[in-house]
This record gives sequence, C-alpha cells and structure tokens, in this order.
Amino acid sequence: MIPLRSSERVYSRTVVTGSLIAINTIIFLYQNTLSYYRLDQFVRSWGIVPDDLHLVTLFTSMFLHGGWMHLIGNMLFLWVFGRNLEDLIGGVRFLAFYLVCGVASGVVQVLANPSFPQPTIGASGAIAGVMGAYLIKFPRSQIDTLVLLFVFFTRLAIPAPFYLLFWFGMQFLNGFESIGERNYTGGGVAYFAHVGGFIAGILLIRLFPSRQRWRHWYEES
Repeated sequence: MIPLRSSERVYSRTVVTGSLIAINTIIFLYQNTLSYYRLDQFVRSWGIVPDDLHLVTLFTSMFLHGGWMHLIGNMLFLWVFGRNLEDLIGGVRFLAFYLVCGVASGVVQVLANPSFPQPTIGASGAIAGVMGAYLIKFPRSQIDTLVLLFVFFTRLAIPAPFYLLFWFGMQFLNGFESIGERNYTGGGVAYFAHVGGFIAGILLIRLFPSRQRWRHWYEES
C-alpha cells in the first residue's frame, strides 16, 4: 500500500519537511559518487552497527540510504505524513520531534538485536515516529493510497488508523522474526527501528503542543 496524500489540509509552508527531503537526497547523491570500497566505509562509519555502536551514529544513520527505492519510499512517507504534523506543531518543534524519534528508533533496534554486525541506515525510524504522531493527532483523516488488487493498481481512501496500525503490525511481526539473527536475510529492513520509532512518536507527541494559529484554523474548518 503506497500512500499518495493525506485528506488533511495543510495551512502553511512546511519548510522543515521539504528541507529534510532535500538533505537526505543530497547526501544520497554524494553516496553515489563514492567507489564501492569508500561507500562501504562511509556507511560503516556513519550507520548504526549494533555490535560496535558509536553514539553519534544514532543521529547520522537517519540521513543515509541504501538505494534509490529506499530513499524514494522514505521521502514519500515523510511528505505524506510529515507536512501535516509540521503544520500542526511548527517547524522547530517538528525538527526536534523528528530527530528524537530517529534516535529512539535506533536505540530500540540495537536493543532488539545487539549482536548484529551489519550497519543500519535510513530515515524510516524517524518517519515511523511521525506516523505514530499522525495516528494520535489525525485519527479521522483518510490516506489516498495506491493498492495492488490481484494484478491491477487502484486508488483507495483508507482511514488513517487502519492504514497506520496495519503498517505497524507488519513491522512488529517481521521484526519479531529477526530477533537474535546475526545473518538476517529479510531484505536489510530494520523492523524494530520502525516499531521503536512509531511507539516513540505516539508517546512523545504529547510533549509537542499544537500551534495556537493552527488550532484556530482547525476549529473554524
């Protein structure tokens, strides 16, 4: 299920969401200029390696991606869910929230599989936090979604709680299967980073109040 847009209106320019997408894209383009050896060293230096953890990588890892589809998928989810949340709480708070959720997701991934020797990279843990917050703040919204039915794609408006909880459930089930595996072959997806980020978003969004202006617009609409 590929999200295309949210039914919620955006009232202001979401500069931070756009900037995060731009920064992630620029860093990924830089990665593509590196030789295979240098890229491997770059990812190992700045990605999270659970069995050789450096604290700074809990932050830096969320700006690295492993391929075009990894980047595009993450940035699409950030665009769909991030703009409404930034609009709601403001750019500075949104950036702080995003980064905290990204770090929390990395911690959970390390705790879930501390002996894993391969680097974990990607913005998906931070974006999962945004999705968890979206579930709390926009429970009545609809997600315009591209869905594969048999052999055809169709667009459906799916209630946000169903979409987000289904997504979370899939991450949890897949993550549970990967616990303790040193040579996990599940496509390199850090499922428990998604789980940790999502739960962190649900819990932490209560510390980031809505902007008064947005509340006024919402009440009038």
